[in-house]
Amino acid sequence: MQDLFGALAFALRSFKNLNQVLELIAFVASHLTDADGGALILFQPNGRIVLEQLHWVDMDVREEIRSRIEKALHQISLSTLIKTSPEVATPITYSLASPTQGDTRLQSTWLSFEQAAGVEEVLDSTLHQVLGEKMQLYGTPLLIRNTVRGRLYIFTQQSDYLWNDARQQLLRLIADQAAVAIENDELTVALRRRVALEKELEIGSEIQAQLLPRQYPCVQGITLSARCQAASQVGGDYYDFIRIPCPPDDPGQEESQRLAIVIGDVMGKGVPAGLLMTMTRGMLRAEVLNYHSPSRILQHLNQVMFNDLDNSNRFISLFYSDYDPSTRRLCFSNAAHNPTLLWSAKTESITPLDTAGPLIGLDPNSTYEERCVQLHPGDVVVYYTDGFTEAANSRGERLETSGLEAAVQIASQQFQDPHDILQSLFQQVENFRQEAAPENTRQRKRIPAHFIEELGDYTDFHWQDYPGQLRSSADDMTLVVLKVSQEN
Repeated sequence: MQDLFGALAFALRSFKNLNQVLELIAFVASHLTDADGGALILFQPNGRIVLEQLHWVDMDVREEIRSRIEKALHQISLSTLIKTSPEVATPITYSLASPTQGDTRLQSTWLSFEQAAGVEEVLDSTLHQVLGEKMQLYGTPLLIRNTVRGRLYIFTQQSDYLWNDARQQLLRLIADQAAVAIENDELTVALRRRVALEKELEIGSEIQAQLLPRQYPCVQGITLSARCQAASQVGGDYYDFIRIPCPPDDPGQEESQRLAIVIGDVMGKGVPAGLLMTMTRGMLRAEVLNYHSPSRILQHLNQVMFNDLDNSNRFISLFYSDYDPSTRRLCFSNAAHNPTLLWSAKTESITPLDTAGPLIGLDPNSTYEERCVQLHPGDVVVYYTDGFTEAANSRGERLETSGLEAAVQIASQQFQDPHDILQSLFQQVENFRQEAAPENTRQRKRIPAHFIEELGDYTDFHWQDYPGQLRSSADDMTLVVLKVSQEN
């Protein structure tokens, strides 16, 4: 007995393949209980019931038993067992499709104690019928985190076999060891998947950060500053600076000084939003080459992106502006994005810049209005995403547009450099979020040390912030500040 338990304990410590451990379970169970054979039956998350392992000394008999059990289990599933069991008061909701069709739409995963009671009785009865009246059958459940994940059986043809307390305790002990092996394997697989996903997201974040402008364009009479602070590894916020080329019918101008300043927000977060943001960037840059006005550019962008956005059930808000340094005129068109804020140095007042127009991807026939404003020395233009206005403190109060306007007023009066203005705005919003609230910390589940050791180098990673992109907020926060230089 000690040798068998020692072999099982060694397998649990040493084997990294779950099948290697489970191969011992039925063998050890039958030998320790002096039975003729054993079987390990597992409940799958898709509702199937499978014979995982079977032990019987005689190979021919073993294969005959295997064939009978597998044929019987092939005809049933957890859903059918629940329906035929009157003891189950609150059955799990499963798809009505036959389990033989490989259906994966089952809505629930594991059985609770109450749900398992009737299921086990029906399953035991089914196996009794399959194995015949001469075969005695005894079973015990596999319990993982208060759910029943399968059943461990021993069976014998010995007419004088006694199912005493000692044998019952031994079978439960072995079933517990099998449950530990299954749970450890699931945790290891889940951890590896999470590490792989986080690495992929980190790479995606790096690529996305590289698509944001790395340098501020030199445009006569203005200075720029911008920052994208993503809430997750890959965000949906977007900003860009695009040189507007000279029209081909204007040979007198060697190089245009006009600059497109764009800010947008893809609905949602994560990889899908990041991919759409990348697609938007490429298509918008192509549209700018057509020398159209802001309203025409948004109209064309909406037409070419509509099918992709419609298929993904997502939309994009976008504010597009065209600045001409020769006239200091800023022309703009808005696709349902947050209105840009213009702070006047002369009046020290704030004017929202907005036009009528729906979201990109809402209607293929959408049209967009266009406006122009005259900028003056010292003026400040602030482009932002809704992560600012939706920032909330511990009392649940949001900053709202009025709060951001007050922050812009303070920053524009106190600072001349757009970088300082941008930093002040982020700091003011952070101060608002921290009002009367303790520092937010995330609870992290402890991971068993042997999982970490097994993963090895896979756990040697860390998050990294890239130039122009930071993380930590509840929603993506992006800010672009344009400052008109003072006249000498």
